[in-house]
Amino acid sequence: MKITDVRTVLLTGPSTNDPFLRELRKRRSVAIIEIVTDTEHTGLGETYAGYFIPEAIPQIVEFFRPILIGQNVDNIPELWHRMYHCGNFWCRVGLGATVLVGIEAALWDLKGKLEGVPIHQLLGGSKYDRLPCYATGGPSNYPEDRLAAKLDHYLSLGFRGIKLGVGKAVDGVSSVDDDPQQAADFEATKIAFARKHAGNDIALMLDGHMGNSHTKTWKLPTALAVAEALEPFHLTFLEEPLHYTDLDGYAALCDESRTPIAGGECLTALCEWQTFIDRDCFHIGQPDASYLPSLGQFMEVAAALHARGREIATHAWGAAGSLMQNIHCGFAAQNTLILEIPPDFGPLHSELLGDSFVMQDGYVLPPTQPGLGIRLTDDIKNRFPFVPGSGEFNSVPGKVLVD
Repeated sequence: MKITDVRTVLLTGPSTNDPFLRELRKRRSVAIIEIVTDTEHTGLGETYAGYFIPEAIPQIVEFFRPILIGQNVDNIPELWHRMYHCGNFWCRVGLGATVLVGIEAALWDLKGKLEGVPIHQLLGGSKYDRLPCYATGGPSNYPEDRLAAKLDHYLSLGFRGIKLGVGKAVDGVSSVDDDPQQAADFEATKIAFARKHAGNDIALMLDGHMGNSHTKTWKLPTALAVAEALEPFHLTFLEEPLHYTDLDGYAALCDESRTPIAGGECLTALCEWQTFIDRDCFHIGQPDASYLPSLGQFMEVAAALHARGREIATHAWGAAGSLMQNIHCGFAAQNTLILEIPPDFGPLHSELLGDSFVMQDGYVLPPTQPGLGIRLTDDIKNRFPFVPGSGEFNSVPGKVLVD
């Protein structure tokens, strides 16, 4: 088997079928990397960067393409090292690193198909018969009857864990308070309502999205006040309560908070992660196997957290490739607490995913299909043509996100 081509497929489709998430975001872009061979097999992988800046992906893939032409997949770590070293001056972290994982995942997908085994088996084998998961619910839709309907929707889909966002979203507009006492009072009241409505046997999480989607970003006093106010409700974790530039704040918060603090989805390489790991900035790390530069680095991040007694909760808000990359890595890691699942997939997500994702009684089962378990047909390409400008970003004056 020889690799004959490496190319990018950009797609745009509805963001989700979830009516509560669709209040804020109605479409998504996706970047899939295809590795073509002189056999009937094609490797597929996804870079999460395709959700944000899809137009930039093809040129970066083209930069690395010559390194793979004519090669096989006998030694994927060596092929990845050649690409990473070639782009050493600009892809150690950031966009270049994130695109690399889409290419590397496609190599693993190809190898799995050739050997007839799922990727988690190539990464050391599954450590679990099943893993708990949660519906990542995005904003906290308000008023309370709307929030109750949101919780009921995810429970009706079979989820036994639900994550809400800080603040509230009313008529498609999200807002958050950054005053310590006001923020603590509001979040405690909201989670008390959610806990009473969903019950004590449902795992609840709260996502701060700090620096990612709000104009107001919490500082340490606010994060501490909120974490303390949430203690009675036994959250699985409080996610991203501070901006990633606040390393000292995360270290102090994690040291003082009895509510578990989670984070890491925005860290693009092991070297970034190591700084946070060394400072014990997270009780629970959230690596993303479509955002780190390789599935191998995901496994290294998980191992480094495990060595310090920390667990991981996979992050997965890309499309089907992103989801399955994280599921395979989550099953292969030895310290996975829970898997993030985008609920109520939209048609593009569902078409790419096929029947490779299996959830029973609130648990995800180990994937069994060879490779990654996603598909990309000509029909999918034709039904979901790429729409320029469909990537997501934080709106600012001069560049406003419009669906």
